[in-house]
Amino acid sequence: MSETAPRAVISGHVPSPDSDRVVEPGDLGGWRPKLVASDLDGTLLTSEGVVSPRTRAALEACWGAGIPVVGVTGRGPRLYDSVRAALDGRGIAVLAQGGYVVDLERDEVLRTVGLPRDQATAVIERIEEVAGDLIVAVEDAAEQGEVHSPLRVQHGFEWPYPEPAHLLPRHAVLPEGAVLKVFLRSPTLGQDELLARARRVVEPTEAEVTHAGLGFIEVLPPGVTKATGLAVALDRYGVGFGDVLVFGDMPNDLPMITAVTEAGGRAVAVANAHPAVRAAAAGRTGGHDADGVARYLEAVLAGV
Repeated sequence: MSETAPRAVISGHVPSPDSDRVVEPGDLGGWRPKLVASDLDGTLLTSEGVVSPRTRAALEACWGAGIPVVGVTGRGPRLYDSVRAALDGRGIAVLAQGGYVVDLERDEVLRTVGLPRDQATAVIERIEEVAGDLIVAVEDAAEQGEVHSPLRVQHGFEWPYPEPAHLLPRHAVLPEGAVLKVFLRSPTLGQDELLARARRVVEPTEAEVTHAGLGFIEVLPPGVTKATGLAVALDRYGVGFGDVLVFGDMPNDLPMITAVTEAGGRAVAVANAHPAVRAAAAGRTGGHDADGVARYLEAVLAGV
């Protein structure tokens, strides 16, 4: 038996001390991207989970200049409507950390990847051996096309988004079939420590593990990252990583930041970014509550 949880009142991101920090990009020279890719929560969106008027204008200016904008998010298909609204229904969106890619204008799914139940179970057990008992939530791969289907959540998980969820006992959280991804929360370990322990025991050939700054880690099918998801969008547009301007804030953004940087593109960390992201991205801009992405895009467009 399952029950529907009441809607929560907290958003996907708690404002960080630097979320409203203003950083002016300065003179960025004449380099011009052929495509802009941005994380959503904590980067493009405000702490209230919306696109500010200034950011909306900057995105429209990019499209007007012939530069597509791709949203690359950890949000799953359940939150498709919110992603579509954030991107004004334009272009391609990469959801579920790269496991679900959709053409918003055609409502066409370009990529969908699941993790078999047995494999997910084995990975969870291995992580618990080094991290202790964990609280689990799951996004069912069989329901990816049903954008309003609730998340499967173990009692006590404290899901951060305002949406309904199936509250279930631990043994019933995993569905019979494949999962899009698994969320693991520790009652004693922080997200960075939990991720470090998970990476010590989980091989990339078994699963990808990451976190998005929400207090838990995510287990994804092998090969599923924001970089591989973004690659699907780039292929559609005929653009290489070296011509991409990418924005991010959390460890789940590192694969696409690394791919863009290594190819000669430009990676930018918002002021409220995780230390690992600030170390990996050469560019800097203001926090997500200070229109950081918009400020940087304005400077890029002013230089061409």
